[in-house]
Amino acid sequence: MTVHFIGAGPGAADLITVRGRDLIGKCPVCLYAGSIVSPELLQYCPPGARIIDTAPMSLDEIEAEYVRAADAGEDVARLHSGDLSIWSAVAEQIRRLQMHGIDYTMTPGVPAFAAAAAALGRELTIPAVAQSLVLTRVSGRASPMPNDETLARFGATGATLAIHLAIHALADVVGELTPIYGAECPVAVVAKATWPDERIIRGSLGDIEATLAENPIERTAIIFVGPSLTAADFRESSLYDPAYQRRFRGR
Repeated sequence: MTVHFIGAGPGAADLITVRGRDLIGKCPVCLYAGSIVSPELLQYCPPGARIIDTAPMSLDEIEAEYVRAADAGEDVARLHSGDLSIWSAVAEQIRRLQMHGIDYTMTPGVPAFAAAAAALGRELTIPAVAQSLVLTRVSGRASPMPNDETLARFGATGATLAIHLAIHALADVVGELTPIYGAECPVAVVAKATWPDERIIRGSLGDIEATLAENPIERTAIIFVGPSLTAADFRESSLYDPAYQRRFRGR
């Protein structure tokens, strides 16, 4: 018996990986985070599958479902939104599976920030403007931030920031980053990327609060901050320059 942790992608049912879809189709048990995973993904479950929404459940209750499935010899498809490598809360589940000697696998998924960048129609790394992307968040009730991981420290590098789980703290984000990036620095807020009710709000650090006050967004959003969001007059990458010699170009 194996628990298959599957990155279910940002929302749209066709943005799950082929491997993830096929694993769902083979598992007689499916646990999914119903508050943030699209129910359309459940169409891939086999007929008669035991389907459990974990949104109202505690970790102890989820653990009990794993143990029950293990006793029955039933594989489990465990769906988490986006990709498993960041803010997925699989680490504590894996620790408990290891305590029970239950096998597990991890299948990556399309991360929310990538889906949001696609919605914006932007590459986030622009030559000579920004070549780093920082994925971060702010402290919340569920998980505090380490003392040294602050927006100000990350912002001091000039990198593009993709700030997750922070729409409720937009005023704090603006207050901390405006002295570093300046009030004219571009900002984009993408809510529920790839869902039918996807929303995109564009602005700057100077006006994004007022804009969102008129069009509130309460959750499931990413705040992008950085000059790469609107850069247009930038140098082209040397990658496709005809004079650039590389081993795949015999010139």
